[in-house]
Amino acid sequence: MTKNLTRVVLAATAFATVAGGLAAPAYAQRDPAYASARSAGLVGEKMDGYLGIVVASTPELQRIVNDINIKRRALYSERARATNATIEEYALTAGCQAILKTEPGEKYQAPDGSWQTRTSAPPQRDSRCP
Repeated sequence: MTKNLTRVVLAATAFATVAGGLAAPAYAQRDPAYASARSAGLVGEKMDGYLGIVVASTPELQRIVNDINIKRRALYSERARATNATIEEYALTAGCQAILKTEPGEKYQAPDGSWQTRTSAPPQRDSRCP
């Protein structure tokens, strides 16, 4: 692992610990519509660190996802600058952590791009995940 990637992993892991599991749970506490969409399997964690829509989109669902992803990108940008990483490097690491923290029944994106439902088994993760 490169020195830069190691810093990104450490920063993302530290942030995940402080924030209680990355950006998603923090937003879930603020927006009951997000929590409902997540528990209903309408949205899921993507490998790139952003939230994705799993089912046919609606304007309300798109609004929720866009709002969260804008906030995540701003956070990733700030954290990437602090760790001398690219936004993409930081977002991938954050995505790995977010997928790892999904609960059984929640949706996540597998390395092949398909949407999976988390079971009690560990989720499928990208080979680049720390």
